[in-house]
Amino acid sequence: MAFGKMETTDGPWSWVVLVAVMFIHGMTLGFPSCIGVYYTELQNSFQASNTETSWFPSIIMAVLHAGGPLCSIMVERFGCRVTVMVGGVLCSMGMVTSSFSQTIVHLYLSAGLIGGLGLCFCFQAAVTVLGYYFIRRRTLANALAATGASVGMALWPLISQYLLEAMGWRGSFLIFGGILLNCCVCGAIMRPVRSPTPTPNKDSHVTDLPTSKPCTGEELEHGKGLRRYLAIDLLLHHRRYQIFTIGVTWMVLGFVLPLFYLVPYATSSGVSESTAALLLSLIGFINIFVRPVAGLVSQHKMFSGRLMYLFSGAVTLNGLSNLVCAASPSFPALVIYCTLYSVSMSVIGALVFQVLMDTVGMKRFPGAFGLFTILESITILLGPPLAGLLVDITGQYGLVFYASCIAVTSSGLFMGLATFAVNRKDAAKKSEQNKADAISNNDTKYSPARQEML
Repeated sequence: MAFGKMETTDGPWSWVVLVAVMFIHGMTLGFPSCIGVYYTELQNSFQASNTETSWFPSIIMAVLHAGGPLCSIMVERFGCRVTVMVGGVLCSMGMVTSSFSQTIVHLYLSAGLIGGLGLCFCFQAAVTVLGYYFIRRRTLANALAATGASVGMALWPLISQYLLEAMGWRGSFLIFGGILLNCCVCGAIMRPVRSPTPTPNKDSHVTDLPTSKPCTGEELEHGKGLRRYLAIDLLLHHRRYQIFTIGVTWMVLGFVLPLFYLVPYATSSGVSESTAALLLSLIGFINIFVRPVAGLVSQHKMFSGRLMYLFSGAVTLNGLSNLVCAASPSFPALVIYCTLYSVSMSVIGALVFQVLMDTVGMKRFPGAFGLFTILESITILLGPPLAGLLVDITGQYGLVFYASCIAVTSSGLFMGLATFAVNRKDAAKKSEQNKADAISNNDTKYSPARQEML
């Protein structure tokens, strides 16, 4: 909804909005990193199995990703400002309600479903608004905004451990409701912004408003409206999009597990709870410094056209790092593991959206991103409960990290090798086409009719 003063792109207020987006990233993306701190406490409080407890973080993460298309509709209809504020209310309401949960199912519905949807609205609308406010410095703005998530990952576990010791998980979740309500304040800062030049065929030049006309029934019937949010045709026919989507969807099956199981694994091996929480914070602190550097390095000309190789290499390293954690639960080994995991995680986080944009182009990015988030949300939803079932059966948290290693490493190798095969095939086709063009040009050059003319 466009109301109040209208701002200009790349203006002074853009930097105020960037700070607000950094706070949103820290609150929304950083929050799931603290759930591992409460894992054992929730399990004991509800007398739940590892499988049942694992559904809680998996639902939050799955809804955070799967709500992308719904968030896109909200942004198009009501603008980023309203969407973020609605998300803040949902986050707060979900966490406050969850503090009164009497069964773990109540927790799934309150913090998991309602809170997760609020996190989705806040995060994805905040990502979108940066594209409206920044044009010349958009790359820098996105890199700075990403550091907000890293700071959140560093601080949330420390805050959570303190609150857990002071007032238990119920009191902590009540406080979290108040903290996440600040997303509404950040959303209020996102004033409508006017495009620098008139854009044809738009109902308004205020980019906080929906940027397209509503889909008609005819468009939806023929799939045009659906393709705007779910690029199913790309999944069926675009080879590189297939490779990327399948690879990342398989990767997240194990990629998120360490964030949930590192603390219970460490504490079951004799590490104190406060020290185990520091391990999660270490991952966040390393992200603060490495993620911007990874973004800058990826812009070097040596990686031009080769970002998928850099991305798949980081995924493979991330998977293999789990072997360090699984082999030894000692604190020095866990510190080495967190360092390797965080460095590779930083590269993955810095490149994942950029690789997707390069793969499908900006025109198809919204629909490709919508389908991508829904597919990966399925494996995010299944990963933690399957890992919990593995712990229930074996009684060993270490096996979770072996499983994570297998899933993540295999996805990295798949994306790298499949991309290499496609590149070779495309190069061979291009070479054959060049030869055919050369032969055609020679035939034309030395044809009898051509010679007579000469």
